[in-house]
Amino acid sequence: MTEKSIVFFDIDGTLLDHQKNLPATTKEAIFTLKDEGHEVAIATGRAPFMFADLRKELGIDTFVSYNGQYVVFRGEVLFENPLNNAALQSITDMSVANNHPIVYMDHEDMKANVPHHDFIVESIGTLKVEHFPTHDPDYFKGRNIYQSLLFCEENEETSYEKEYSEFDFVRWHPLSVDVIPAGGSKAIGIGKITKKLGLAKENQYAFGDGLNDIEMLREITNSVAMGNAHPLAKEAAKHVTTDVDKDGILQGLQMVGLLK
Repeated sequence: MTEKSIVFFDIDGTLLDHQKNLPATTKEAIFTLKDEGHEVAIATGRAPFMFADLRKELGIDTFVSYNGQYVVFRGEVLFENPLNNAALQSITDMSVANNHPIVYMDHEDMKANVPHHDFIVESIGTLKVEHFPTHDPDYFKGRNIYQSLLFCEENEETSYEKEYSEFDFVRWHPLSVDVIPAGGSKAIGIGKITKKLGLAKENQYAFGDGLNDIEMLREITNSVAMGNAHPLAKEAAKHVTTDVDKDGILQGLQMVGLLK
């Protein structure tokens, strides 16, 4: 048997195809990895409750969620990095003044500061998840919020970036940006897991496609960008596989020698 490794997979555009379906070859490849003794983990910008069904289907209990802010190792919380609450109150005030709705997300749920907004409906609708934020403008008070979603058109986040050094802003949709703690990334969350496992860098692998995968793809020794990846993600990765719709995961795992 080959030496044990850990493989981190992004979800959207990586594990799931453009229609948010799990390709059969991907599912089979994941189970083959596990059967051969490798650790399989997820590294995503999604909230834990947004991919619970996928974890169950693939039998995965180790994951990096919220772009590194909430990390679970074999079913146990390993690392938490919530947003600064005072700064969150301040950015909420600014977003209200600009008519930019905001959603607060913890490990269990998400709530919006407005009852309804077309930007929220359109952008979250693209994720094709059952959860949808209900209205609770005070949800962030007295609890750990690991990520917020700020809904604004492209480049409108610039004024927030100038005002709030406590946060990083990562656009994931033409109408929405992730708001995470400054310096937070999938790479940092992954580092908590790889340190716990004590695996050498050459036994660490990662697959991704988006802008929020760049640090992960740069940091991990054996990184693979999907054929459908953003050009900057491809630039950051050591390898580029085929499109997610063209057996990209299977091809990539064969490319790096984890599968035959």
